[in-house]
Amino acid sequence: MGKHLLLVNDLPGYGKVALAAMMPVLTHMGHHIYNLPTALVSNTLDYGRFEILDTTDYMRNTIGVWKALGFSFDAISTGFIVSPAQAAMIANYCSRERLKGTKIFVDPIMGDEGHLYNGLTERTVEGMRRLVSQADYMVPNYTEAALIAGETYKKEGLSWVAMKNLLGRLHRMGNGSIAITSAKVDGEDAVAGFDKDRGEYFLRTFDMIPVRFPGTGDIFSAIFMGNVMNGVSMMDSVDKAMMAVRQMIVLSSSSGDSFKGIPVESCLEVIDSCQEDRK
Repeated sequence: MGKHLLLVNDLPGYGKVALAAMMPVLTHMGHHIYNLPTALVSNTLDYGRFEILDTTDYMRNTIGVWKALGFSFDAISTGFIVSPAQAAMIANYCSRERLKGTKIFVDPIMGDEGHLYNGLTERTVEGMRRLVSQADYMVPNYTEAALIAGETYKKEGLSWVAMKNLLGRLHRMGNGSIAITSAKVDGEDAVAGFDKDRGEYFLRTFDMIPVRFPGTGDIFSAIFMGNVMNGVSMMDSVDKAMMAVRQMIVLSSSSGDSFKGIPVESCLEVIDSCQEDRK
């Protein structure tokens, strides 16, 4: 039976990123999906021109209504957050819901390639540290992992020993499981992680495909969450997400305007094939 999942992320009007990418994936995986938009965004930021509406007041009022109505969820996933104040509000909400047994998944979207996204500051990082302390599962990219841990980003990547040290620091901040994407370990592109349930570090290397689509991290997070909530182990959930995202990129590599993201609705059968491949 599918789980009741709340997605806290931005909602684009044009493009398959954030909620627009995650909702069809998780619905296809059999879950019941609810959403709390952190912002309304005109289109993916890759176009260079966009409009963003901060929905913090709406979120605050909505959380109050949901509390009065007694709404609850099996898991909450958080993504893009527009301000430190919004991060604090979401962290408080996740903290209360976690006490009821709700699983918390945090994708601390803040930056890439060693830099914070435009408009974000160290206060954003501080707010995200509080949020990840509530996470049962954290899925940062390497840039975000380094920012949260207060470590220097290294363009050349890390040794496996140094990566395990970084994973250990992140685990101690929230006592959850971690999967670091867009990492480079001993010269190879990889996803590196720590599985709390097994008490094990793990490393999954891959060959980079020379094309960029916005939203692949959101799709990875959705497939990972969907599998975990379907009872799949942490490591197998990472493997399934990696395989599915790779196949979606290959299928979409000649689709034209890559700024729109992957046309996820036309690729959903990939998720099913990856489920079978890992059985």
